[in-house]
Amino acid sequence: MTTILTGKSLPRRTVLKGLGATLALPLLDAMIPAFGLRGQQAQERIHRFQTFYVPNGMAMQYWSPKGEGTDFELSPVMEPLAPFRDQMLVLSGIRATWVQIHAGASGSFLTGIPQGGRTETEIVADVSMDQLLAREFGRQTQVASLELSMDASANAGACSSNLSCVYTHTLSWRGPTQPLPTEYNPRAVFERLFGDAGSTERAAREARLRQQKSILDSVTDKIGYLAREIGAQDKIKVEQYTEAIRDVERRIEMAEKQIDVELPPLAQPEGAPADFEDHLDLMLDLQLLALQTDLTRVITFMLGKEQSARPYPQIGVPDAHHPLSHHNDQPDLVARMSQINRYHTELFSRYLTKLRETPDGDGSLLDNMTILYGSGISNSTRHSGDNLPLLVMGGGAGRLRTGRHLSYSDQPGMANLLVTLMDKMDVPVDRIGASTGALPLDTLSGI
Repeated sequence: MTTILTGKSLPRRTVLKGLGATLALPLLDAMIPAFGLRGQQAQERIHRFQTFYVPNGMAMQYWSPKGEGTDFELSPVMEPLAPFRDQMLVLSGIRATWVQIHAGASGSFLTGIPQGGRTETEIVADVSMDQLLAREFGRQTQVASLELSMDASANAGACSSNLSCVYTHTLSWRGPTQPLPTEYNPRAVFERLFGDAGSTERAAREARLRQQKSILDSVTDKIGYLAREIGAQDKIKVEQYTEAIRDVERRIEMAEKQIDVELPPLAQPEGAPADFEDHLDLMLDLQLLALQTDLTRVITFMLGKEQSARPYPQIGVPDAHHPLSHHNDQPDLVARMSQINRYHTELFSRYLTKLRETPDGDGSLLDNMTILYGSGISNSTRHSGDNLPLLVMGGGAGRLRTGRHLSYSDQPGMANLLVTLMDKMDVPVDRIGASTGALPLDTLSGI
């Protein structure tokens, strides 16, 4: 839509349109009066959900915390998350619903299925939790959900015990036979969020790419007009936001030049930044922008696919991740595995910091998010699905009681946790996958 300002009251869905570009805005003070017409709804908090998946299980003796309830001690792997202890819910004793293979780890993580397909070509699961949320939240956002990964997607062939690669390369399923491919290319994500891909705007988008004009260049005049119509604090917010977009776009362009890829109109480069952290920073900053502008409220992100062989020489672990995860419980190998696990929580902590520093209503983005962090395998050397390494992070828009470690002695299934999280997101369901009920998060053994 084309924005028309009336006084200083802006609709929440204000967008600025330019040459093949659509720029959504973050929540501004000038938008609050538009909500005021609905009384108490002016203070409604937008609740967002994200999954941050780590592959190949965990060095569990370095992961598991000591103590329960509020009196728990952060483990070596969790120490980087210390600044967020008050918005952390550590869950122990939950078992995977589909175990023994890597395909089951990621395949059931958000679907809760007890079994998937049995051959390379038989592909069957269930609607994943994120897509149940996307059906609801997608009515109010431009993008129903984002499915992202640090690895290129594979939708054919066998990757795990002769089962289809789709199980190891995605967490998201729109239907029992509809796995959603993940996107690892920052340019493709950027264009999906800010490029106007509608058929009537295709020529304009092609022209912008041909001229190598940035998203911001194409809406400069509208940004200038907006800045004259809003207050000083809003002007600062818009300047910070547009600078963040320009920075991401510049970094994407630099990465494309470094991989020496010609970029014809509408084509995407065949790769991503060669440096892992550069690539990760871009992907996380794009997610931050998508959440900040309410372009989407549902994101699944795989830091690595199951069976990822990525080495981490930057932290002194040159071993391929997947082979190292099959450490046969050898202490020196488990210790090296724990270095990777801790590195992942360090990277996650950086992202949480950005979420906490991003204003959202009366709080921050982190205050209004529920983030599920973890893996669908515990001890990978045995492909164990017992006692999954799981965290629920964020303020949950006031719906979560955090700062606690809950340990479940009855080994409930992961699917029960998904049912409970759906309730916390105010989209209740009777079941997900093989769930047998809800998982108590607010009270447990008097904690």
